Amino acid sequence: MRITGERIYLRPFQITDANQKLAFHLANKAFFEGYSMERDDRFYTIEEQQSLISRLEDFAASDVEYYYGIFLNDTDELIGTINLFSILRESLQSAFIGYFLDKKHNGNGYATEAVQLIVDFGFDILGLHRIEAGVIPKNERSKQVLLKAGFHLEGLAVQNVRINGT
Repeated sequence: MRITGERIYLRPFQITDANQKLAFHLANKAFFEGYSMERDDRFYTIEEQQSLISRLEDFAASDVEYYYGIFLNDTDELIGTINLFSILRESLQSAFIGYFLDKKHNGNGYATEAVQLIVDFGFDILGLHRIEAGVIPKNERSKQVLLKAGFHLEGLAVQNVRINGT
């Protein structure tokens, strides 16, 4: 399912996107290291990206995760990734949100637009009642993205996620 906004669109990755997805991650490897989970060298191979895309298709079919590329409307350039994951159904109807934006596209409002699009998708299409985001305290830009998209601060989860080995 393609989700179209004013300047960007979101869509699930296809196997044919593997090269572009790999190039995105390689170009932003150093930038993302301070904000993402540890990734071994295998992650940065075309084979692993193809395998990951196949698994993500299965996750969406099983309604446990929806992982999308963020593309510019004008050029179809991949500028980021965004996902709803750890989806819980029944009485909770909740998920977590995660996103990464290409360093060269930071500060242009694309992340805010992408978050708003996937949040609307989560509430309106998936029927979720709650979407949570976790942000490293030093990541002020991400906090601002979430606030602009309608999120609010609920608390601090100390050492909740292992980021880059710490």
